[in-house]
Amino acid sequence: MKKLSFFKQVELSFDRAAKYTSFSKDILDQIKKTNSIIHIHFPIKKDDGSIEVIEAWRAQHSHHRSPCKGGIRFSTIANEDEVKALAALMTYKCAIVDVPFGGAKGAVKIDSRNYSEAELERIVRRLTFELYNKRFIGPGIDVPAPDYGSGAREMAWISDTYKSLSNELNAIACVTGKPVTQGGIRGRAEATGLGVAFGLKEFCENKTIAQAYGVEHGIRNKRIAIQGLGNVGYFSALFLSQFGAKIVAVSEYEGMISNEQGLDIEALYKYRKQEGTIEKFPGGQFTKNREDVFSYECDILIPAALEAQINSENYNVIKARVIAEAANGPVTDEASQKLFEKGVVIIPDVYLNAGGVTVSYFEWIKNLSHIRLGRIERRYDQKSFNNMAALVSEITGTTIDSEKIDEYANHGGEKNLVASGLEETMINSLHELFEVCQSKDFAIDLRTAAFISAINKIAISYEENGIFP
Repeated sequence: MKKLSFFKQVELSFDRAAKYTSFSKDILDQIKKTNSIIHIHFPIKKDDGSIEVIEAWRAQHSHHRSPCKGGIRFSTIANEDEVKALAALMTYKCAIVDVPFGGAKGAVKIDSRNYSEAELERIVRRLTFELYNKRFIGPGIDVPAPDYGSGAREMAWISDTYKSLSNELNAIACVTGKPVTQGGIRGRAEATGLGVAFGLKEFCENKTIAQAYGVEHGIRNKRIAIQGLGNVGYFSALFLSQFGAKIVAVSEYEGMISNEQGLDIEALYKYRKQEGTIEKFPGGQFTKNREDVFSYECDILIPAALEAQINSENYNVIKARVIAEAANGPVTDEASQKLFEKGVVIIPDVYLNAGGVTVSYFEWIKNLSHIRLGRIERRYDQKSFNNMAALVSEITGTTIDSEKIDEYANHGGEKNLVASGLEETMINSLHELFEVCQSKDFAIDLRTAAFISAINKIAISYEENGIFP
């Protein structure tokens, strides 16, 4: 059987959901197609004086909302199909969580580990120049963000280059995921993982949802196995363990570590950063077969690495009741359908890993408004809380610990506001998807429900904007 491309698998999910909508084929075709894509080649001078030609792509899947939004990844396996697929997922993801962006994605075909910092800076700045010249970047046009292989440092280079080229008042909003000192927002680094944790927590702790999917109520003591201990995998594991779940297995490139009593995620993460491996971590049992994580006996499996990790060849080894897609496209379309038939619940990527773009939206708003979130109301909120605490103390005749008062009075800072907004987004969006499934008597999976929700919102947006007169 011919292996389907990533983009084709996204289109299959779209087509499956489209059957449950009432929109015409013309509207559905417009929503599904990639609006624009550029394939770039540009030279950079390496430290040794040699010239290397760099290959890159940027896809803008949808302009139903402006600007477009999506990360830039550095990967030697990057290709046009992958970029188009990820841009399409960004369109649907933004619609599902009600973030007013179109979808986009970019990729540079390099392994960043093979370049010096100076060489990487030249690559990123030249890429920004190319995107600017082709009108594929700008606060109201297309706003990149970090992705696999890139981070805050690269976003700072993009921001600085764009400012020098455009001289716009809002130039800093051309990219998100920047360092906090350069226009970034507190809480962005952990946003995707925190969103995963919030989504899973609500799925397990809402009695109606948990019961409907045959999941034991509550997140506490849920046994979770995670594939990938990068940024998303680490923060997902960290926050879920703080919510009371047990992280019983973690796999990485070199193998898998497990502990039925629960792994110390912070210690494991620090150990791997120091040693470059999890092999001899003292807090668990190691096996060299990293694929063992898929067959591990657990309640929830979180694939947090790359796409197509669970496919038609290994789906039948899954023992988890729930698969939570923290990565983009980690379960192929065929495997997803077979697992649904087996009764395995998949919480889809287009919903679950939307924490990054949600907080990127907050950063973009912060940059456009030129004010830090919470700055205006923070002192007022602190005084109001202190006055309320003093009143309670006076009425009850009890003394309230001053440290506790300070702790709660300072909850209006930017990081806490970002987390609060993210939690609200993840909870509301999950309930929307559940209601779609409920309306179809649970004959559809959550992925199909997510695409139905996205299609409805995008089509309505097109009609409101008069795109189809």
